[in-house]
Amino acid sequence: MKNPATSAALLGLALVTWLPAKDIAPPAAPAADAAKTLETPKNPELEAKAREQEALSIDNKLEAERLTKATNAMRAEVTRLKLERELLTEKLTLEAVKRQSALHDQLAKMETEKEILAEQGELAKVRADKLANDLKAVQTEAALEITRLQNDIARIETADKRAKFADAKPVFLTKPLKENGTVVISDRRIPLNGLISAATADYVTSRIQYWNNKDRELPIFIVIDSSPGGSVMAGYRILKAMESSDAPVHVVVKSFAASMAAAITTLASESYAYPNAVILHHQISSVMMGQLNLTQQREFHEESERWWARLGTPVANKMGISTDELIKQMYKHSSNGDWSEFGEQAKELKWVGHIVNGIDETSFTKDPDTADPGKPTAPGALSEEVDANGKPFAWLPHLNPKDVYFIYNPDSYYRTR
Repeated sequence: MKNPATSAALLGLALVTWLPAKDIAPPAAPAADAAKTLETPKNPELEAKAREQEALSIDNKLEAERLTKATNAMRAEVTRLKLERELLTEKLTLEAVKRQSALHDQLAKMETEKEILAEQGELAKVRADKLANDLKAVQTEAALEITRLQNDIARIETADKRAKFADAKPVFLTKPLKENGTVVISDRRIPLNGLISAATADYVTSRIQYWNNKDRELPIFIVIDSSPGGSVMAGYRILKAMESSDAPVHVVVKSFAASMAAAITTLASESYAYPNAVILHHQISSVMMGQLNLTQQREFHEESERWWARLGTPVANKMGISTDELIKQMYKHSSNGDWSEFGEQAKELKWVGHIVNGIDETSFTKDPDTADPGKPTAPGALSEEVDANGKPFAWLPHLNPKDVYFIYNPDSYYRTR
């Protein structure tokens, strides 16, 4: 155990060190203590209690000192925290001021840039307006130049087109044969060339009806440059359209009309031919398709006989002879029954009505070398091929089951599949 005197001395020193001056009692005078000691008899219990009280007092003082020290530390910490808070507040205030200043500077800069951009935009708009006006001026000049060039082109094209047309107009005569032996053909003209097929019949009959609807007084002209004939059914349709036409249908043969084409020429109400035009009549010549037994062959022959009666009889009647006499004359003039005559002899036989010295095609008012995509061409042209022997030929279109070909074909140029 520590010496009480030492403890007391240490306590006194601590109190002097940590406690304020007002809390430290002045030490008792040594003389008085000595006198008291002499006067008061020593009591061990009292001394023990005194010492105990003194120790408690020292402990209390030490505890108070510790509390004061702790309180002082807390106060110091609070003061430090207050100072740090004030410092932080000042820093935050400074940062806010800096940010406000930076924002103000940025806004000022943006405002300046905005003004600059606005000025640049106005300047760009002025430049754009100027460029637009310049472009419009250039476009206007280009449009004017293009218009001028287009007008020049149109004028040149129009002049070129006009140059392709003759000044003459088609001539329409109710009696087309002139006294000088020239037949005058108007634009009421239907070409009939090549093979006569169903398409040919459609082409010719539709135009006969059209020209009737245009005018039922003026003649319609079927012009045959060269035709070997073809389908009996198709030719018969053309004949019936000619017969039922209110407008007279005149047939003109320039070079060659055989078989069905010859029948159309002969049976026309009015027909014309050049002196050297050739017209050829013969019996119906048919090609049997595939293998036929005797009964089928007999039926086919009977069908052909009925067709011949319908076509050969009118031709014979026109000539003033019987059908049998017509057949005899055919084989009398040719071993194969192909009876052909030039125009003058054909007129004598009544195969054609008039022999002409000239044909005036008044409808040809346009340059024939100029293609006209809007004008249909006459059907009948076939694609030509070459067989294994190097001989050219053309395939005949397929006929209807009851139809037969009435065609002149001595060299087998026209063939059936």
